[in-house]
Amino acid sequence: MSAAADAGPACRRAVRLEAALAAAVILLDQLTKALVRREIPLHDSVPVVPGVLNLVHVRNTGAAFGFLNDVDFPGKAAAVAVVATGALIGIALYAARVSSRQRLARAGLALIIGGAVGNLIDRLAFGSVVDFVDVVFGAWHFWAFNVADSAITVGVAAMLADMMGLNRHAPSTP
Repeated sequence: MSAAADAGPACRRAVRLEAALAAAVILLDQLTKALVRREIPLHDSVPVVPGVLNLVHVRNTGAAFGFLNDVDFPGKAAAVAVVATGALIGIALYAARVSSRQRLARAGLALIIGGAVGNLIDRLAFGSVVDFVDVVFGAWHFWAFNVADSAITVGVAAMLADMMGLNRHAPSTP
């Protein structure tokens, strides 16, 4: 059953909560990125937990995990923004078809949509996405990321958990 077919009061309340979750992700993401742009010079690093966690100010002109970040071509910012917009539209269309009873999947989709919108705002406004969380293990650095990336990752994990049935209760035996 699609979400549209579940249009009762509980469904409408759930949709409002999902929209609030996506909006909270967007707000927190944009607020933290604005603070980083204002307080940390580009390419600087501020240790939070030395040898483990730093706040940095880097700009990702590519896609997820720095894909295409080192590649430059005319219209790259616009091309990446168009692809991101297409992906966001696809996710939103899929979300509209997920049943309101699939709460974990719908929460995951709200996180993904909020994160995707947060990063898309950066792409459209600045031509790149601000990343600022730098996790370090010895000499190895994970790709720098932001609140939007974290929301997307948690959202995908929630959807995978829903697909694996972690959102369902085991049937009781008589």
